[in-house]
Amino acid sequence: MSINIKGGHHITMCVGGAQEDVDFHVGVLGLRLIKRTVLFDGAVPVYHLYYSNANGDPSSVITTFPFARQGIIGRRGNNQAREVLLSVPVGSLDYWQKRLNAHEIKTANIELFGSRRVLFMHPSGIDYVLIESPNDPRVGFVGGGVPIEYAIHGVHGVGIVAYSPDAMIEFSTESFLMQEGIEEDGDRCAIRVGDEGVFGNHVEIIGNRSEDQGTWTYAAGTIHHFAWNMGDLVNQAQIKNDLEARGYTDLSELKDRKYFKSHYVRTPSGALFELAVTHPEGGWACDELPEELGFRFQLPPQFEERRTDILAQLETINV
Repeated sequence: MSINIKGGHHITMCVGGAQEDVDFHVGVLGLRLIKRTVLFDGAVPVYHLYYSNANGDPSSVITTFPFARQGIIGRRGNNQAREVLLSVPVGSLDYWQKRLNAHEIKTANIELFGSRRVLFMHPSGIDYVLIESPNDPRVGFVGGGVPIEYAIHGVHGVGIVAYSPDAMIEFSTESFLMQEGIEEDGDRCAIRVGDEGVFGNHVEIIGNRSEDQGTWTYAAGTIHHFAWNMGDLVNQAQIKNDLEARGYTDLSELKDRKYFKSHYVRTPSGALFELAVTHPEGGWACDELPEELGFRFQLPPQFEERRTDILAQLETINV
């Protein structure tokens, strides 16, 4: 039976305030808020917010844990996922630069791999990069005020800073089904993972031996993990078994996140990867109608009896 990775699934980061995060992703980037729930790990309630393109495609989803109330601030450094790469329509970068600047967000232009990119930061300090992607059929969300010809398609991939890039390339080649071909530009190399014709599957590895180790815990201002779409539970189990057979035995047990089921593995670059499968019984729409995603605060059954207490400990969000 073949083993295939179906592109990216989502990228998750720890940010500062919840309202600040909504204002950035919805008000500035024009993304769709598709889910308001909480972090399933730990005892202290922390929001888990989900944003996406128009259709909530797995490869379009950005999720965040706002940690400002806990006062936990991360350290950006080596051996850590550091950049959120977003796919936008060809010809849209001037629009985005003007829009970001109008919202008093500083931008910079850079050329990598022969193409222009626009760099900017989330309010908590996480690096975002806009990359023009031809032939990307994913549909951007227009409800946030961004015209369809400029709207974000979804996640393009993730940028990872690594002390030893070669170890991560070896992992990707031998254990994570990297596609043929590695592009290089200075201290950066770009690879693609998984099947042909999938999206959100780009990984850029940046060699860096000058910074100290970055934070791996939940902490504001850092990317926590990058999730890959396994397609189904059988394929997910096969890939987990293959990783363990190669000696990567520190994979987590299967975790039920209500909307998807996942294993986690720490890669040689330090970045945490998630092997995710959208829950077969509804996915994002298991507790809300597709047209009403993100309208109501949702909890998993094990937290439902604590709803009043949990809400009292979370800040009110205005969308």
